[in-house]
Amino acid sequence: MKLFSKPLFSVLLAVGLAIFFNCPRAHADAVRRPVRAGSFYPADASELSRMIDSLTLKAKKTRVRIPQDKALRALILPHAGYIYSGWTDAHASLVLKKNQFSKVILIGPDHFMGIQNGAICDVAAYQTPLGRIDLHADTAKLRRQPALFQPLPVSMDKEHSLEVILPFLQTYLGEFELVPIVVGRADIAPFAEALSALIDDDTLLVVSSDLSHYLGYSDAVAVDRETVNGIMNLEPAKLADKDNRACGLMPILILMEIAGRNHWHPVFLHYSNSGDTAGSRSRVVGYTAIAFFGDQSMENKPDPSAKFTEEQGQMLVKLARHTIMDKLGRKISDSESDKDNRALQDDSFKSHCGTFVTLKIKGQLRGCIGNLTSAETVWDGIKHNAISAAFHDPRFSPLTAKELDQTDIEVSILTKPQPLSYRNGQDLTRKLRVNVDGVIIRKGHASATFLPQVWEQLPQPEEFLSHLCMKAGLPSDAWKDPEVEVSTYQVQYFEEK
Repeated sequence: MKLFSKPLFSVLLAVGLAIFFNCPRAHADAVRRPVRAGSFYPADASELSRMIDSLTLKAKKTRVRIPQDKALRALILPHAGYIYSGWTDAHASLVLKKNQFSKVILIGPDHFMGIQNGAICDVAAYQTPLGRIDLHADTAKLRRQPALFQPLPVSMDKEHSLEVILPFLQTYLGEFELVPIVVGRADIAPFAEALSALIDDDTLLVVSSDLSHYLGYSDAVAVDRETVNGIMNLEPAKLADKDNRACGLMPILILMEIAGRNHWHPVFLHYSNSGDTAGSRSRVVGYTAIAFFGDQSMENKPDPSAKFTEEQGQMLVKLARHTIMDKLGRKISDSESDKDNRALQDDSFKSHCGTFVTLKIKGQLRGCIGNLTSAETVWDGIKHNAISAAFHDPRFSPLTAKELDQTDIEVSILTKPQPLSYRNGQDLTRKLRVNVDGVIIRKGHASATFLPQVWEQLPQPEEFLSHLCMKAGLPSDAWKDPEVEVSTYQVQYFEEK
């Protein structure tokens, strides 16, 4: 039945979007409450848990070979009513366990608003019948990129593609914090870059998508088989060759881009359609569950055992300042000296990692010295590099006592550099992760490195690499030569408070 004429529909859409973009912001403590509880899935917590448990028992009968030497990084799951897609969703139980991840980035398609790029509901938490899920602090980082992630007023948020997935994640993971993103029409690369910067060993990326809609059973199976094969082979072009492949095509393409950059490998978990579960076979909707696995530790991510808390980071920043003060003959209070001595007993500071100490005055570099790997402990490395950055950086004169009062100090803890293989310059720029990777470039005796913080000044990979080559004394376009050696690493860095 034709509900609206095209002109009337256009007017209604324009009015809706005007309301969307001019609606006042929700309170920061607002909660996004479920809109599909009682229709797509039970609203009663006990009934919902029983239903998920029943679906899980059925899914557990599936035999899937899970890589034992790899770590789960991402999932594709459907978002229909549980009587239709819940069996496929429950196959997430084959790869998820309690407390496996502390953060979930959940991306789903926009079914209603017609938004450009992405939107994040303007709330502090999501609520389901199984409980509250607080938003992760990384959500605030994305909201500071309004060109990509606009605010979605909670009063306008009727999107079900995220909500329907959450009870399964709550059941299998237990407690976690959420980064919820609804995606409309979008450019894939900027999204992949923004999200890659947030992904670590404690992060699960989940894409919400159904497959083909309202085809006959055999036609749907054939189309969906092609779609699944395109995902499994990481061939995004094969997903864009026809319409009606997946309602969450944009989120899937974003995941495939991230998977390609990080060398994640897909593992097929399940396929079904509504004709297999609770619907007629004359018009069906397809569903799949696919997991993505990568290295046990994220490439160029810190070893979890070597991660430092913010409190520990501030201890290292103070250590750098106190070391410089002592060199300048300025007295450190007995209480501060005692704190340093107590901090030294922390076993984390006895680990061996590369470290850098950076000095700035009014935002301008005043010294930066470090080592990429170290036989020294983190504690000794910070002390040694603090002295070097303050007094032995050949680009600057030695720091004075007067300047120290104006100096901001930053310390960086590095992962072990790893060689990065690439085919050509274009492939190199695709594989580098903006705001994530520190980069070492080397040719013969010439070498140089930029910490990941340098991306803030040089956000384009081509520009970043050109300046790095010049720092090494190489031609600015030397990075295009596949014979140039490139290694990458990541840092935890702490700025002085």
